[in-house]
Amino acid sequence: MMIKKESIIVLSGGLDSTTLLYDKQAEIGLAVTFKYGSNHEANEIPCAAYHCQKLGIEHLIIDLDFMSRMHSSLLSGAEDIPTGTYGEDNMKSTVVPFRNGVMLSIAGAIAEDRGLKRVLIANHFGDHAIYPDCTAAFIKGMNAAIQAGTYNAVEVAAPYTGINKEEIVAIGTRLGVDYGHTWSCYKGGDKPCGVCATCQERIEAFRKNGITDPLEYINE
Repeated sequence: MMIKKESIIVLSGGLDSTTLLYDKQAEIGLAVTFKYGSNHEANEIPCAAYHCQKLGIEHLIIDLDFMSRMHSSLLSGAEDIPTGTYGEDNMKSTVVPFRNGVMLSIAGAIAEDRGLKRVLIANHFGDHAIYPDCTAAFIKGMNAAIQAGTYNAVEVAAPYTGINKEEIVAIGTRLGVDYGHTWSCYKGGDKPCGVCATCQERIEAFRKNGITDPLEYINE
């Protein structure tokens, strides 16, 4: 039985959302990537486009220029991105205020306009202590708000909320995701740095799965 394509996905081109794209591809009718001035969007956006083309999924890129004027090391330059472990004290500077709230609101509006029933987002357990708009409580609240504010009661679904990046890599590996066309490094550049917290988290997730990350790092 063919699954009806009734979902839209918020797709960055990073490891998590790309895995979710493949995991739920049978139900995804549209992928939306938001351009908001991050240090690494020039690396991520082509990855998002690559996978959508490969899977035959329509892909929209939406410019959120106003967000580039917010205060976050994710927006201010590679030199401001913290190195070391992926934890609250180290990563708090990378928070872009209410980023997922803005993106989910827009995705919910597009879903209603297109007659789609669900918005997919790939926040995961490792994000909870750092980003308030990645928690289960936030997803629950946004789901209630978007359902109440749309005629077709658009649902927000975040199936990776309770798992970590190691488990996401395991899912993607089973699905055959080409992780060579994903990006995680918050510094951007020609190659991932290997020392920022997002690189470290990614490297560790592959290591714990006993596989090699296909990306070549400057430092590892």
